[in-house]
Amino acid sequence: MDFAWILTLFAIGFVGSLISGMVGIGGSIIKYPMLLYIPPALGFVAFTAQEVSAISAVQVFFASLAGIFAFRKGGFINKSLVLYMGVAIVVGSFAGGYGSKFLPDEAINLTYAVLALIAGIMMFLPKKGDELADFTKLSFNKTLAASLAGLTGILSGIVGAAGAFITVPIMLVVLRIPTRVAIASSLAITFISSIGSTAGKLMGGHMLLLPSIVMVIASTIASPLGAIISKKLNTKVLQWILAALIIATVIKIWLDILTN
Repeated sequence: MDFAWILTLFAIGFVGSLISGMVGIGGSIIKYPMLLYIPPALGFVAFTAQEVSAISAVQVFFASLAGIFAFRKGGFINKSLVLYMGVAIVVGSFAGGYGSKFLPDEAINLTYAVLALIAGIMMFLPKKGDELADFTKLSFNKTLAASLAGLTGILSGIVGAAGAFITVPIMLVVLRIPTRVAIASSLAITFISSIGSTAGKLMGGHMLLLPSIVMVIASTIASPLGAIISKKLNTKVLQWILAALIIATVIKIWLDILTN
């Protein structure tokens, strides 16, 4: 537990949270592989998958919370959208998380791969949201939003993810939500969905205190910075950043499945 090890963890948390704050995801899709592969590559003791998922869970909780505070003054967080999708995704994630114990590892990995593939394809479909519309008067199909969020919650609960990497494409393509509103609202929804997973990891006893503290500090600094950068970037740039992250994840997951 030397300074270089702590600095490495801080750098992973900072970079991952900066990107997650920019594109409206909790960041586990970025930081999970970074935590798993970077420390041993630099000569440090490797974390187990259980430890990485526990650190990621608590980090996502604080990163999304910090991102919410950075976005709250811009009027981009749509409370109605967060309410309908947030409640549904929490219910779904609890169901998926509980049901996953009846599934073999291969089924869980395949679920994650299919989910990420769908998200990747959706990012390249045309976005129909009006980017110049009045964000305070946004309307959307509430039944469809809740239904899709519930389904996303079930699938993401199975694989232990917050599900933000697919809620954003759903908002952009299906619900026709403007990009900045989708990103900001997704952070709020991710925060809600991460409450259960964080509590579960704490109760499960897999939490590592010092790495979690380091990652939380990095997240609370970097996530708001990412949100500030997000407000200044062109929406097309944000969409391409998110698409690149999702596609990279899709490739990695499918390579792991096909080579094992």
